[in-house]
Amino acid sequence: MKANFILTGVCGLFLAALPAAAHHSFAAEYDGSKPLSLKGKVTQVEWVNPHSWIHIDVTGEDGKAVSWSCETAPPNGLYRQGWRRDTLKTGDEVVIQGFLAKDGSHTMTARTVQTADGKKLFAGSATDGAPQSQKPDEK
Repeated sequence: MKANFILTGVCGLFLAALPAAAHHSFAAEYDGSKPLSLKGKVTQVEWVNPHSWIHIDVTGEDGKAVSWSCETAPPNGLYRQGWRRDTLKTGDEVVIQGFLAKDGSHTMTARTVQTADGKKLFAGSATDGAPQSQKPDEK
């Protein structure tokens, strides 16, 4: 009986720690010294935990489209900042500002999203560790 109680407690602690292990800090994934601004068309928006994602195609100077994944705050955080599931639709033109991923992939953390009509939305978390004011490089 005592062994079952201890085993249950250990398993409970392990399961409680899983969400914390799955979450990452800004500094672990993104480079605060590499601000970035991307202009492109929305291809997909994923309202998922622990972070939502905006996928866009950015047309380069050579005319070829490059797909980018832009990590945002979780759905609840976006909702509290005025976002709704229909705020962005496939095909919408957006400008996303944020910071480049350290791994060199076409991934960034999004701080702000500006829609074609000029509306600017905060997409990050105020406590994610990202630098607050740097001028991004335009892509």
